[in-house]
Amino acid sequence: MPRLDGKVAFITGGGGGIGRATAERFAEEGAKVVIAEINSDVGVLAAESARIFGRNSGGDARFIETDVSDADSVQAAVAATVDLFGHLDILHNNAGGSTLQDGPVTEAPVEEFWRCIKLDLFGTFLCSKYAIPLIAKSGGGSVINMSSNVALMALPGRDCYTAAKGAIAAMTRSMAVEYAPDKIRVNAIAPSVTLSDLVKKLLDASPEIEAISQTHLLGLGRPVDIAEMAVYLGADESLITTGQVISVDSGVTIV
Repeated sequence: MPRLDGKVAFITGGGGGIGRATAERFAEEGAKVVIAEINSDVGVLAAESARIFGRNSGGDARFIETDVSDADSVQAAVAATVDLFGHLDILHNNAGGSTLQDGPVTEAPVEEFWRCIKLDLFGTFLCSKYAIPLIAKSGGGSVINMSSNVALMALPGRDCYTAAKGAIAAMTRSMAVEYAPDKIRVNAIAPSVTLSDLVKKLLDASPEIEAISQTHLLGLGRPVDIAEMAVYLGADESLITTGQVISVDSGVTIV
């Protein structure tokens, strides 16, 4: 039986990179997936791809245009997910990311700080706020947040992103305690440099990120490597795993 058979998942930022790889793997493991993505072009393509991955396992995927920083948009998308598939079991708060505008606190634009906080942290808050009651109504499930290795180690030139991802790590532990009575487990994945299209651009333009990429013990990860951890956290095999910030980082945080 597929590992996510019968489960319904809501994946933010599912149009590319880690989010798309996760949607594909979830569908391949039998899940019904909603790709909540602000960019309709990539969202439609990602849903089509995920449906192909799920065609032999009963998996399915749909795209819903969603702005994770807008409460009305999130609430409508989560409600539409239940209308489509009947219930909700898994929330994957994946939307977010760093940009070349980030830097030390004395140099980074104020606008970049608020962009990170609004997209990464506030987006995680909003999606959790509206999805968790529906997961509880389904009898429990899994919230998978996306932190980063920058929440666990120092990386120069990324203070805005670090603030947002560090807060997500802390909120993950708090949420795990809050929602354990509802049989909802809450964990976060902390990747390091992962070879998505966005990160490839950052590698080309940022000496700091290029330098840290050289310290990965087993080489740079691929989006699907992170997706495999998300599959585990979404599946019943992780039933007593909660409150954890799990590094999937090729050993970079121990070097």
